[in-house]
Amino acid sequence: MISNLAHIHPNAQLGANVKVDPFAVIHDDVVIGDGSHIMSNAVIFPCSRIGKNCRVFPGAVVGGIPQDLKYKGEYTLAEIGDNTTIRECVTIHRGTIDKNTTKVGSNCLIMAYAHIAHDCVVGNHVVMANGVQLAGHVTVDEYAVIGGLSAAHQFTHIGAHTYVAGMSAIRKDIPPYVRAAREPLSYVGINNVGLSRRGFSKETIEEIFRIYHILFVEKHIVSKALELIETTLAATPVREEILAFIRKSEIGVIRRQSQSGNDEDIAF
Repeated sequence: MISNLAHIHPNAQLGANVKVDPFAVIHDDVVIGDGSHIMSNAVIFPCSRIGKNCRVFPGAVVGGIPQDLKYKGEYTLAEIGDNTTIRECVTIHRGTIDKNTTKVGSNCLIMAYAHIAHDCVVGNHVVMANGVQLAGHVTVDEYAVIGGLSAAHQFTHIGAHTYVAGMSAIRKDIPPYVRAAREPLSYVGINNVGLSRRGFSKETIEEIFRIYHILFVEKHIVSKALELIETTLAATPVREEILAFIRKSEIGVIRRQSQSGNDEDIAF
């Protein structure tokens, strides 16, 4: 299972049934879980933690030092959960003193040439298509799907169950359950297809639709929209999640730029 043409530091810890192909390099202070596969020419730098049943494809680099001028060599980590696939030439850098760890969750698909910078936190079941670039300190919540060649500005937050169109410039936070597209990046409806596929009920999808209709379509200022949502819609976990996301945003959330009423068409 482990090629004699691979270079594996004697202090690296490899679990049961780990496969390492020729010319892969695994450095000191690396832990790799059971059943994972490190393919040819992948490099796993020190301070990397890779979970069980992961696949790291050729040319990928995990645990490289941050591209951050304030990094002074402090001990930090890069962590990847279980069942995650890291495709060709992906780069994942470890953290800085800010968060100490860059984290990628379980059951993620990180496609070719994507970059995850220092101190990012990527949740479970996230899909990042080819060439997606995350600057430092970006947070991506569970089940987000980010289209190819999109780039996220540092400190942005991409909410759970979102769908971001390819080639998007992500400069503002994207609240959960929405679809985002266009330039500047805008709300173009809720991610009803993704929500249906993941088992959200018709009633919950309709609730999400009504929340974002008030927030984005009725053209209120944000404070007024939040007040209306709280006073006209029943308190539910989904409502509270959306309100909390928007209130915690430090750089502001995307808005609806289109004048078309077709953006959020949905049949209930």
